[in-house]
Amino acid sequence: MIPLAEKRILVTGGAGFLGKQVVAQLQAAGAQGEKITVVRSRDYNLCEMAACQAAVQDQDIVIHLAAHVGGIGLNREKPAELFYDNLMMGAQLIHAAQQAGVEKFVCVGTICAYPKFTPVPFKEDDLWNGYPEETNAPYGVAKKALLVQLAAYRQQYGFNGIYLLPVNLYGPEDNFNPASSHVIPALIHKVHEAQQRGDQTLPVWGDGSPTREFLYSTDAARGIVMATQGYDEAEPVNLGTGYEISIRDLVELICELMGFTGEIVWQTEQPNGQPRRCLDTQRAKEKFGFVAEMDFKQGLENTINWYRQQA
Repeated sequence: MIPLAEKRILVTGGAGFLGKQVVAQLQAAGAQGEKITVVRSRDYNLCEMAACQAAVQDQDIVIHLAAHVGGIGLNREKPAELFYDNLMMGAQLIHAAQQAGVEKFVCVGTICAYPKFTPVPFKEDDLWNGYPEETNAPYGVAKKALLVQLAAYRQQYGFNGIYLLPVNLYGPEDNFNPASSHVIPALIHKVHEAQQRGDQTLPVWGDGSPTREFLYSTDAARGIVMATQGYDEAEPVNLGTGYEISIRDLVELICELMGFTGEIVWQTEQPNGQPRRCLDTQRAKEKFGFVAEMDFKQGLENTINWYRQQA
């Protein structure tokens, strides 16, 4: 178990939705606030090697959360940007960290890296058994390349880099911009707007059949910090709950919690995305004791309440 009290820790994306939670969990685990450095995109363009080199100087641990990411719409609109930005940020940051003598690199990947048709629940050993779902493949492949890089740097340089695969995140302070948000914040925003207008129908992409698993942001952050302290192996590790819900049931639950009584209209001409997503979470439990704690319905209520306070 790595004691964090004296460690200098860099958190890329540390001012973001997940990053704020990770910084809080680091401090809860003993890290000193003045020794945590948060990298913001306005100060460091991590697509440039010089910025990566400057960011990692004198750091003991790097937790790489920064990503250019969004839902199906953004993945269809900007696949090249998503591929380039995520590959360049990660590859150059890993290289710069190894060159600078960083003790440990924690890379947060994506379950978009899994093959389109992966046996459920997704086991980490299935990562290479096919090509990702087409709508998010450029993003998923770019992030999966970083797993290969970390393995290569471990083999050649003895560099201690670990790779975590959190399932879809949600929670207060998420991105609710409909142009770039993921499914839960997008749906909460959509239902709220429909209520504000007095709409009697709610159009939703797809047919509602795909399933997803969701991890509350505080749980995800706790898992990342537990791995930072207690996991030093090459194999990737899923972070999730093991609880699977269909998009149809999710939409109905959000409508129920928000008091929307109109008709849900499924836009079946729009893409569904990956058919099923649910993770096998045994490795995280066995290797560093992580088990998610937040009840899904309670987490949704917390998220809805936060959004309504801001709206």
